[in-house]
Amino acid sequence: MSRSHGVEGEFSAGAWATARRTPLYYPDAVTLVPGVDAGAVVGRIDGAPGASVKDSFADLDLSGAGFGVLFGARWIHRAAGVPGRASGLGWEVVRDADALRAWAVAWGDDAGLFRAELLREPETFVLAGLSDDGRVVAGAVAGRSERVVGVSNVFACEGEVEPGAAWAVVLEAVGRLFPTLPVVGYEHGDALAAALGQGFEEVGALRVWVR
Repeated sequence: MSRSHGVEGEFSAGAWATARRTPLYYPDAVTLVPGVDAGAVVGRIDGAPGASVKDSFADLDLSGAGFGVLFGARWIHRAAGVPGRASGLGWEVVRDADALRAWAVAWGDDAGLFRAELLREPETFVLAGLSDDGRVVAGAVAGRSERVVGVSNVFACEGEVEPGAAWAVVLEAVGRLFPTLPVVGYEHGDALAAALGQGFEEVGALRVWVR
């Protein structure tokens, strides 16, 4: 997502970070191992108000640097091959800018967050859940690595699809595209409950800090 906005980050010292501000809703730093030095992480980002850090192991204290906890969440994991529930929706991988705009409108993006450059990322897949008449009513973004598929931005259009059905269609798509890979992500609140209802298990805690 950051590259699609022209922002390049760097992996070092146990964290990914960028000195330039990332797109809206996306962290300026992400810890990759537990026990990272908090000062070193904060020192690598733009510390202006609104700067954020994904504390992947919920073990940092950034309050002394002027940060507060925006929210806490749980990492989730679903093994490959776990039988899923039928969603009653069709699905497709978004391939072009027009389809991405329709997906982004359904997601609720009114700030141009999802750019066409995102579709050129070879390991990123924008997934659309479709109604019988072809409208985007659910979806997610999947990112593939060698060992897992990370799923984020899962959404269901209110009044059209229940959150459980949104997760079901996303898992249908991921299961067809990457049948041998487990699925991971993080959620909290009602979204976490919906994911657990689709066969995910909680595997750890995280926090997002914002200045």
